[in-house]
Amino acid sequence: MDNLTVAVLGTGIMGEPIARNLLRAGLGVRVWNRTRAKAEPLADAGAVVCGEAAEAADGADVVVTMLHDGDAVEQVIAGVLPAMEEDAVWVQMSTVGAEAADRLAELARSRDVPYVDSPVLGTRKPAEDGALVVLASGPRDERVDRIFEAIGSRTMWIGEGTEASRLKLVANSWVLALTSAVGEAVALAEAFGLDPRLFLQAIEGGLMDTPYAHLKGEAIIRREFPASFPASGAAKDASLVAAAGRAAGANPRIADGVREQFRRTVELGHGEEDMAAVYYAARRNSGTGE
Repeated sequence: MDNLTVAVLGTGIMGEPIARNLLRAGLGVRVWNRTRAKAEPLADAGAVVCGEAAEAADGADVVVTMLHDGDAVEQVIAGVLPAMEEDAVWVQMSTVGAEAADRLAELARSRDVPYVDSPVLGTRKPAEDGALVVLASGPRDERVDRIFEAIGSRTMWIGEGTEASRLKLVANSWVLALTSAVGEAVALAEAFGLDPRLFLQAIEGGLMDTPYAHLKGEAIIRREFPASFPASGAAKDASLVAAAGRAAGANPRIADGVREQFRRTVELGHGEEDMAAVYYAARRNSGTGE
């Protein structure tokens, strides 16, 4: 346990700060990213940067995947599972949706690799602060607990299968709808010739208030969209929510609308900006892409 080594596969917006917090916790960290330049800065913090994902997994006690989607995870892990140590565990932290989570869990079972389904709640800032909320399902393991303690403020263990990925979709359905609603409220205020900050003042301190509305509302009003979570990722997650909800027998009409708003945001050229840029899909002149 004292010499726990973790392989972090994917060092993007979330994977990079996760790797840094594992290093701060005194763990050995090996990292890989498809674009190696995104992983290189972690070398200065003490990580071993590897040229291949299997190389990073070789000798690691825990392999963490934090990649874009289920297809990316499946493609990468196919070459990694044979390189994993006999008693190593796979901690799958990417947001992949329900169907892909089941498929990845089955892949792990077919190789006799313990699989922990553990997407997280939070964007880049909570990841940097080690304040993520980890949603976990699967086998409990002291090594995994140690990783979750290093990167998060709390962990919710909710089942033995892939329940965590389903709860992540539930939470995402709320936060994506809220972000889209804030963007639309600001766009409506501007269309009516009102100062959009009046909207934030109107809800402040009441039952309708939420800190998130002020965070995203101010970013929209200032037209400042550094990506804590990019709109392209939000579009992907909104599609996962709608598809999984429908497959489970729900009627996710709001999720369908949110998905279209984020798709439009990407079409307008704002995919790499923060998801608050969904505001542009609600503007009167959204067709200009301005």
